[in-house]
Amino acid sequence: MARIGSDIQRAAALLAEGAVVAIPTETVYGLAANAFDPDAVLKIFQAKERPAFDPLIVHIGHRDQVHQVARALPPGAEAMMDAFWPGPLTLVLPKRPEVPDIVTSGLDTVGVRMPAHPVALDLLARLPFPLAAPSANPFGYVSPTTAAHVAAQLGERVPYILDGGPCTVGVESTILGWEVDADTSGRWCLYRPGGVALEAIEAVIGTVAPASAQVLPAAPGMLESHYAPRKPVLVGDVPGLMQQHIGRRVGVISFTQDHGAHRNAVLAPNGDLSQAARGLFAALRELDTSDVDVILAEVFPDEGLGRAINDRLRRAGAKRSRPRA
Repeated sequence: MARIGSDIQRAAALLAEGAVVAIPTETVYGLAANAFDPDAVLKIFQAKERPAFDPLIVHIGHRDQVHQVARALPPGAEAMMDAFWPGPLTLVLPKRPEVPDIVTSGLDTVGVRMPAHPVALDLLARLPFPLAAPSANPFGYVSPTTAAHVAAQLGERVPYILDGGPCTVGVESTILGWEVDADTSGRWCLYRPGGVALEAIEAVIGTVAPASAQVLPAAPGMLESHYAPRKPVLVGDVPGLMQQHIGRRVGVISFTQDHGAHRNAVLAPNGDLSQAARGLFAALRELDTSDVDVILAEVFPDEGLGRAINDRLRRAGAKRSRPRA
């Protein structure tokens, strides 16, 4: 089992040597490596068994560092940085040539964010380079929100897990990308809902468009099947779904109501979507390791963080083309 500790200097030393280290952020735990070292970044893909066509997010420790990885800032980018950095917002920006292709999966853009976690920011302040860091879990599986989750999933693949306590947001960052069409000067598009509500973003920059169709993902978390437990997940009307599964052990993820299933995970009895988001991945993980046969989930209010919760549940329930190791 990987060692869990709070030694930030040790984590910094390992990263400087080209190792991978699991680090805390306010969203989920990330598996980090020097973003400018392609050999180190390759270890992320190997540890996660992540496909090379799925790009990574680069984490920076201070605002000016964005210019180390991005060659330009589209209109509105500065305003969003002012409003939401540090925080759970990733901007997909034109990349500088110093960023290795392995980080961006060969794309000419790079996802960048500044995490709002004191341990992560302290670590980044000790490093002369930014960190590439997807979630610290096997590819496609439920994202970790505690150091223990990382240890349980990646074990000896990670030499050190920097413990920063439970994640306070609990779902990954919102991702926006700047797209230019033939008939327009450009627009911001939503690649992934996440820890910053779309309503808050639109209050700063105006209307955000849906992402255009992509053959390969333009940003992390865009694959249809993602964030998935090994047990089947069905999303919809829970009472109706329970009727279809009489005689089976059913686990239910719900917002405020206990449905009287074999196992129940009520994420926010008080109706707080932030609380629900913090508990989502832990609930998926707990039910996946329990004795239930199937996991049922409600559709959450499609606003604020509820939009991110629904996105993760939909992807958790998407059919997978191959079994997960």
